[in-house]
Amino acid sequence: MTVLLREFVRDPLATASITPSSAALTRAMVRPVPRAAPVVVELGPGTGVFTAALQERAPGRHVAVELHRGLAAALGERFPQVEVVTGSAQDLPAMLAERGVRTVDAVVSGLPWAAYAGGDLPRTIASVLGPQGVFTQFTYTWTRWAPPSRRQLGQLRAAFDELVLTRTIWANVPPALVYCARRPVERSG
Repeated sequence: MTVLLREFVRDPLATASITPSSAALTRAMVRPVPRAAPVVVELGPGTGVFTAALQERAPGRHVAVELHRGLAAALGERFPQVEVVTGSAQDLPAMLAERGVRTVDAVVSGLPWAAYAGGDLPRTIASVLGPQGVFTQFTYTWTRWAPPSRRQLGQLRAAFDELVLTRTIWANVPPALVYCARRPVERSG
């Protein structure tokens, strides 16, 4: 049994998928990340599909925040150059402060809806992004209109001045879209 499948069986709401993202979705998720990004945060890296693409695109400082210890351990072994932190994305500002990081250039998130429940994660993410920073998050097309997805979209619109949605990425199972958010509200104006 793969690590991803084992974590999904143990906690399906926090893991959300039994298969890694496709190459097409991965490209769409990392394309907005500046190539010269010195600090990139990855939320919910899972098995490291986005991690590998980020290392290739923007090989600067890379902090990966993974809730599941098993996935975090496997990720740390596969990518020793990445700072893998086991914890909740809700604690992102404190995690970064412990590492001497005040702002980041990009945040790439593979988190499921469950991570957004009970808080305002987009505002937390916006609080650590630099003024030119970018945040990407994917959603599945068939669940885009469900209440948790609509709540997440509302939070994104409140936390960022610009929110762009990609076309449907049909080469992913299930098909997905990517939100690309820029200009954190706290830093604009």
